[in-house]
Amino acid sequence: MRSAVAGAARIVVKIGSSSLTDRGSGLLSERIDALVDVLAERRKAGVQVVLVSSGAIAAGMAPLGLVRRPRDLATQQASASVGQMLLVSRYATSFERYGLTVGQVLLTADDLIRRAHYRNANRNFERLLDLGVVPIVNENDAVATDEIRFGDNDRLAALVAHLLRADALVLLSDVDALYSGDPRKPGARLISTVLSSADLDDVVAGAVGASGVGTGGMASKVAAAQVATSAGVHVVLTSAGQAGRALAGEDVGTYFAPTGRRLPTRILWLRHATTPRGRLMLDAGAVSAVVSRRASLLSVGITGVSGDFVAGDPVDLVAPTGESVARGLVAYDAAELPPLLGKSTDAVLPKYRREVVHRDDLALL
Repeated sequence: MRSAVAGAARIVVKIGSSSLTDRGSGLLSERIDALVDVLAERRKAGVQVVLVSSGAIAAGMAPLGLVRRPRDLATQQASASVGQMLLVSRYATSFERYGLTVGQVLLTADDLIRRAHYRNANRNFERLLDLGVVPIVNENDAVATDEIRFGDNDRLAALVAHLLRADALVLLSDVDALYSGDPRKPGARLISTVLSSADLDDVVAGAVGASGVGTGGMASKVAAAQVATSAGVHVVLTSAGQAGRALAGEDVGTYFAPTGRRLPTRILWLRHATTPRGRLMLDAGAVSAVVSRRASLLSVGITGVSGDFVAGDPVDLVAPTGESVARGLVAYDAAELPPLLGKSTDAVLPKYRREVVHRDDLALL
């Protein structure tokens, strides 16, 4: 199965802040060069490579005299503004040793939530790759808000792999593999292969990075791997020092096998790249219609509404049990829906008969 990684025509590689920086001296040039050596080898072999690199905030800490990762948003943004220039400049210099050009792509969550932005990002990536450029991707931390406080680049890398229909995703960190528990403690077992979610039943993954400069822990990497494998992408999770062996298909780190087939881009976008702006509570009949019959959602099956959304926003469709069963683009503003609950729209608004969420705008969760 790992041979699929070695034979991938298009790969996405993500590396974390802890693998590129330290608290005192900022960027570690020798580590960047070591990673670029590996990626350039794949690029010279004809493989299209996209690098998702953390490290902007961490890289900006040393020039600004910060000894620890800032907690307030303004200082995080300032650090990212300084660090992003240093980070991409260092990558450009390193790739230039191989005659390769890099391009910076900064994304915010909105670029993957709003469909028009999503499609524009896709076109940009495709053109860069056609021109032989190595895209260097990061969240736009200088202007982002929630991404800095709660996000990480693991999920971003998985979404980029979706966006580009990549064959493989390699997640690099300062840990060599996924373990059943904290690898620093006795009894932790290395998980070599994950074929399904059942292989993760006894795994306890940390939610926070331990390095002090990054934000993503092992839990975020496992979640990202599951997002990618659900659409047929092969995933390897390992340390930055094992990058070359991982890309060569050797038995290092943890391999996550694809669990689903490639889906239409619109469904992938709805399921994984959107953040719901509200919730529509459904009765059992509506749940059955949406999930089992893949029908559109009508107002007669809605029992409640929460959130502040407008027509065209993504919302979650929630079963009576409280479980979100689907996500879709709603055709009404939140304020318009309460008078329609439990009624058919043609009876209440005869001139504007339409589905609340059309089946073409629905993705099952």
